[in-house]
Amino acid sequence: MEQSIVEEGIFTTIEDYERLGSGNHGDEYDSLSSNRFRLLQGSGMRRLEEKGLEHETVAKCFVSGLGSIGRDAQVVAVHKNWSSDSGKVAREEAFRIFSDAVATKCGGDANIKFGWYGAPVDDICQIVSHGFSRFNHKDMRSESLHGVGVSLCAARFSIDCVSSSAVDQNGLQHALLCRVILGKVEAIPAGSKQFYPSSSAFDTGVDSLFAPRKYIVWDAFMNSHIQPTYVVSFKTPQPKGAQMNMKSVNMVKPRSAWVSFPTLMLTLSRFLDPRKMSLIHKWHEDFIRNKIPRPQLINKVRHIAGDELLIAVIKKQRRKEVMQVA
Repeated sequence: MEQSIVEEGIFTTIEDYERLGSGNHGDEYDSLSSNRFRLLQGSGMRRLEEKGLEHETVAKCFVSGLGSIGRDAQVVAVHKNWSSDSGKVAREEAFRIFSDAVATKCGGDANIKFGWYGAPVDDICQIVSHGFSRFNHKDMRSESLHGVGVSLCAARFSIDCVSSSAVDQNGLQHALLCRVILGKVEAIPAGSKQFYPSSSAFDTGVDSLFAPRKYIVWDAFMNSHIQPTYVVSFKTPQPKGAQMNMKSVNMVKPRSAWVSFPTLMLTLSRFLDPRKMSLIHKWHEDFIRNKIPRPQLINKVRHIAGDELLIAVIKKQRRKEVMQVA
């Protein structure tokens, strides 16, 4: 109970700043930002001053949800979605309209929460500029997913979005903090392929009704029920060959050095649809032309194909090589 009170206190503060349009930011401070954040700022984000209460509140929320690794985590910057683009204004209006509609349906409470979404910085910029799309979804074959939709991590579990936040060329990871209209939720079991509410009584899904740490917003509502609000740029300790999660389960990260990239693409083409393969080919071409560094290429492929598939493909190729040598 105490933890939920703390959480409520944090987000009451953020809501106050949202209504007032406060927070210390401006062109003067933005001009001091390094090139590390040019993508975010080009998408209409403004960097908050580190000494400001709004920055402190968002950063505290993020770090507190990292569990034990929060002690060594560093929040480098917090940006706020300040775009006046017509598309963004329209999505904000849709969010307001649906908030009112869901509140009316649910007896006066739209059940709006904050949720984290981890992704490469390029994807986050696309989301801020144009909204969510089906491409933003994680690999739908994963048994850990709860339904087919946009999955966000509950505010107190920012740790769950870290593994999806690919390290960029500046050594930073990025997490998007969104306001989410949950309305009346239903429990969605792990591995479910459900992609819409089971009945008109429900609006969104969760992994658990009693202690939710994942929010699932169906495709039909992904740009009316989710409002991208802040981006946290951070550094966390990266255990070699391990992915971080709350259970501290070590998983070997795929290393592209184990298999040649052309061989990898050929094998992946048997499992991925043409659209995803086209994206992988594009990133590979950019790498060949020295437009992107090798780590960024690897992160892009991991995000598109998913670690589960990559590990299986690489292990299979390694076994084949061993058999040929024998």
